[in-house]
Amino acid sequence: MGLLGTTSQQTYQNSGDLGSYQYTSLEDIINNFIVGYVGENKLIGKVRRTDVAFHAQRGLAELSYDTLRSRKSQEIEIAPSLKMMLPQDYVNYVKISWHDTNGMERILYPALNTSNPTAILQDGNYDYSLDSGGNLQVASESDTWKAFKATTPSSTGNLDADSDYYADMFSGRFGLSPEKTQANGNFYIDYALGFIHFSSNLNGETVTLKYVSDSLGVDGDQIVHKFAEEALYKHIAYALISASATVQEHVIRRFKKEKFAATRQAKLRLSNIKLEEIAQVMRNKSKRIKH
Repeated sequence: MGLLGTTSQQTYQNSGDLGSYQYTSLEDIINNFIVGYVGENKLIGKVRRTDVAFHAQRGLAELSYDTLRSRKSQEIEIAPSLKMMLPQDYVNYVKISWHDTNGMERILYPALNTSNPTAILQDGNYDYSLDSGGNLQVASESDTWKAFKATTPSSTGNLDADSDYYADMFSGRFGLSPEKTQANGNFYIDYALGFIHFSSNLNGETVTLKYVSDSLGVDGDQIVHKFAEEALYKHIAYALISASATVQEHVIRRFKKEKFAATRQAKLRLSNIKLEEIAQVMRNKSKRIKH
């Protein structure tokens, strides 16, 4: 009993390992696949380890988009530059928000009518400026971005200003746009330079970025939840067999069905549906509404 207690205490002293048992590393997935699927009288007679590693990484990326728990978050304080760097393993954003004094998240919406275009430098005659090598010279910031970040906080969230903009654009006012009838702030993403740009009323605010990762950007993140381990094995097997010129078509179709079935099973397992929690939510439906 004392030995078990000592082991447990040592385990929980390393906080970096908390919850890690539910995951399997990508390296172990590759090794297990070669042991279980490759060899004489097995599914795949001979295959290079590099091929297995390639399809394992592709399978992990595909599963990360809509099956695995691959959503991450970052929280930073916005500097006066009103810019935030995109994470190394960023694929797409889920939600961008800032929190108020109560810790409640205020959702930010994309600014669809602005951007940070490449600003070409021109001389006094409006001709393009070239360097000594004949290359086109560009400015570090565009006039569009300078004007956007110079907008005062009051006008950024002014609903009448947005309404007047659409009135000028479409020669009439037909109602408010939902994504613009809010004063939380706006952002747009410059994918070319890898920055998120924010409106001026977010200067000094703490912004949270929740995003989807492909689980390949950082070596320590190349892990697979054990609920999806079988789905990744099926993905690797299907990818290797479908790329072979000697495998018959009906065998390829069989493994394609098995891959989709294993992926659906992984989604159900990772959906984390609890009947007690659903019942508690549904009890709200029984309340009487007074008119």
